[in-house]
Amino acid sequence: MKNLVAIVGRPNVGKSTLFNRLTKTRQAIVNEEAGTTRDRQYGKSEWLGNEFSIVDTGGWVINSDDVFEEEIRKQVMLAVEEADVILFVVDVVNGVTDLDMQVASILRRTSKPVLVVANKTDNNDLQYNAAEFYSLGLGDPYTISAISGSGTGDLLDILVSKFQKDADEELEDEIPRFAVVGRPNAGKSSIINAFIGEERNIVTNIPGTTRDSIYTRYEKFGFDFYLVDTAGIRKKGKVNEDLEYYSVIRSIRAIENSDVCILLLDATRGIESQDLNIFSLAQKNQKGLVVVVNKWDLVENKDNKVIKTFEEAIRTRFAPFVDFPIIFASALTKQRIYKVLEMAKEVYNARTKRVSTAKLNEEMLPLIELIRHHQIKVNILRLNIACSYQILRCHLLYSMLTFHSM
Repeated sequence: MKNLVAIVGRPNVGKSTLFNRLTKTRQAIVNEEAGTTRDRQYGKSEWLGNEFSIVDTGGWVINSDDVFEEEIRKQVMLAVEEADVILFVVDVVNGVTDLDMQVASILRRTSKPVLVVANKTDNNDLQYNAAEFYSLGLGDPYTISAISGSGTGDLLDILVSKFQKDADEELEDEIPRFAVVGRPNAGKSSIINAFIGEERNIVTNIPGTTRDSIYTRYEKFGFDFYLVDTAGIRKKGKVNEDLEYYSVIRSIRAIENSDVCILLLDATRGIESQDLNIFSLAQKNQKGLVVVVNKWDLVENKDNKVIKTFEEAIRTRFAPFVDFPIIFASALTKQRIYKVLEMAKEVYNARTKRVSTAKLNEEMLPLIELIRHHQIKVNILRLNIACSYQILRCHLLYSMLTFHSM
């Protein structure tokens, strides 16, 4: 299981710049205006053979009148709850502020490793200013300059050393792992309950890692797979259920530990930005995908034209990645829910299929010969054109010489 790193701190300390530096992207918007990052950015990074995920949170402001700041604070609290290591970014130029002290008082309560990152240390003289961050009570501050990259290598060395080693998973590797993901109220819990049904004696919960991930073993109707925990299965802690960003942070774990993602869309609400965020998580992690339009029983006039319109809208929003099945189902009435499992198994089989070299050659050689034959024709055509051009040139030259000699 990949480790998850959360970047937190008050606004305008350089969290997004650090995120871009660690992920080697320009995904997060960087601006001098405080509070530019309102929601989470998710990315991947690698250091010394350790691949891990990074979440860039919005700026953390406590007791603010800004309606957005309360939501940002919730985001950070959720990231802290879910992360394995927390990077607390502070500004070495401005020094310790009251907001830094309030943030630190909350972070001191967590058992997770917290690294104090003194950002904007753009010259050696500023390194001496970092000593005041010892007053935060979170250990040594690590001086870096996110904009130039200075000190980030040493920071990453410390960061990866804080990762916990995964416990040995009590799972059979050959059994596929399906994750039901989606934004809140899309029907994840309902469809999981519909999958499991009442015959719970054949369903077993297996703790897979030290982070209490739950895998539900499903063995009936000819199926045998693990259902990877997501919002509908594992405990939700103290997270506010109406938090729109809730699904992304929890989906990271479920998606990374799965082979196939079953992405639920709400037929009554259509495709929203949160659906695109979760889809991008599956795509970035190169997972198989089955899109399920849930609550189909609530849609009126369910004719072929409506279905086609839905499918076109989904594929347009998810373009250019359109090679995935779409199923219209209802967790409430159990309409086509087993079709969902059948399709997830097909996607898994296609994803794990291996083609031998001999078989590949058998399929590709005729195509190569066709291309070669076509290329020969093209070359002959080019030669003919070149010869015709030279002949025309000679004719023109001869005509000009004849004209001047008259």
